[in-house]
Amino acid sequence: MRHVLAIDQGTTGSTVLVIDEELRVVGRDTREFRQIYPQPGWVEHDPEEIWQSVTAALAGALAASKVDPASIDAIGITNQRETAVLWERQSLRPARNAIVWQDRRTAARCAELKKSGREDDVRRRTGLIFDPYFTATKLEWMLADDPDLRRRGSAGELCAGTVDSYLIARLTGGAAHVTDVTNASRTLLCGLESLDWDPAMLSLFQVPPEMLPIIRPSAGVLGETRGVPGLRDGVPIAGVAGDQQAALFGQACFQPGDAKCTYGTGAFILMNTGERPVPSRSGLLTTVAWQLGAGAESGQVRYALEGAAFIAGAAVQWLRDGLGIIKTAPEVEALARQVEDTGGVALVPAFTGLGAPHWRPEARGILTGLTRGTTRAHIARACLEGIALQNVDLIKAMESDSGAELTALKVDGGASANDLLMQMQADLLGRAISRPQIIETTALGAAFLAGLGAGLWKGVADIARVWREERRFQPGPHRAAAAALVEQWHAAVSRA
Repeated sequence: MRHVLAIDQGTTGSTVLVIDEELRVVGRDTREFRQIYPQPGWVEHDPEEIWQSVTAALAGALAASKVDPASIDAIGITNQRETAVLWERQSLRPARNAIVWQDRRTAARCAELKKSGREDDVRRRTGLIFDPYFTATKLEWMLADDPDLRRRGSAGELCAGTVDSYLIARLTGGAAHVTDVTNASRTLLCGLESLDWDPAMLSLFQVPPEMLPIIRPSAGVLGETRGVPGLRDGVPIAGVAGDQQAALFGQACFQPGDAKCTYGTGAFILMNTGERPVPSRSGLLTTVAWQLGAGAESGQVRYALEGAAFIAGAAVQWLRDGLGIIKTAPEVEALARQVEDTGGVALVPAFTGLGAPHWRPEARGILTGLTRGTTRAHIARACLEGIALQNVDLIKAMESDSGAELTALKVDGGASANDLLMQMQADLLGRAISRPQIIETTALGAAFLAGLGAGLWKGVADIARVWREERRFQPGPHRAAAAALVEQWHAAVSRA
């Protein structure tokens, strides 16, 4: 039996899965690492601690799987996107802490850039907007904060990249400084159609091209292991994608109009738009979904529209930790089922502002419609409705931009296990909700890409055949009330 090792490097921890040819997860391990908050709004990681978490999870997953490490034929990597890392080319030591995608220290710089009138051109070039979320202003800040880093970078002594690029450097003993098209497309530095570093964007953010990795397809050999504890030398790193694109691929969303929603701390929706990038008129982002560099589809590029709701599962955590009305997150479903509706209560979980399609960073959460008859159950149900209603706005914007009507929304992530939330989503959206047997689709996507890159699967049709649905939620009897709920929701959003 051949096996693929999938590294899922996330914001708070690293997970490694050992997956066999039949998509059985035969080994799994997760290791957390420190979150560093130098001051309010700043979030950093120690890249060395990220690497240690990966190697520890790798050892744990291999031990749990009991497979012969010699049977590992490929490695796939998926990672937290947009986080900026600097490291020394020769020693591979971090040059400073990484600046995490959540970090807001460059907000003032982004506001200044917005006022410059260049955002339309930047959106056309990159599919993105000026926001601290993306990598470019983080690298710009690092190099301005310490001029010696700029000098060393221009001299070729330092490497810059996203987390995938750093992990590949460590896995290959420094032999490869590469990234894939999906991660590059999240930096504000990569041309959406050229799939290469854009000279105008490098100039705007004053990032020396000598520091940046080579951009490669998402499936295909990007490097080979060297000196990694527990693994033989020469294992190909054959698949790489940012976490949300990996989830889209792991959900087998291979046709234009296919879409997935990952319910985590936030909710991230991506829709496959096919061979050409679709510019958004509705406040969404245009991004690269993947590029295949091996197999029958070699050279194939697919694009996606993306929308993110910053708060999803975190709203349930607020019910637990902030209000104390539940003791564990899974309890929210049973509590919400105690009432037939919210009794007029609406919750807009804009605790950190509103993302797409609104892009209102100043917005704040709002709970409306409270009466003396309001109970914990009404608030719990309003919380789940709020999560689902955010996604309705995103899907409707995607359908408008793409001209494609969604037939079904594939779902994954921790909160997708909540049956009530999934039924609400189907009712409010008026579309079927499809939940897969394996909801760890981010890691699965990395494994799929690596399997393609290493020849384990010949093409996406092979992968589509092994993807399995666990349950489908159809719009039900509550669909009739959806229009009124959406109207109530928009009224609440306008007040947030």
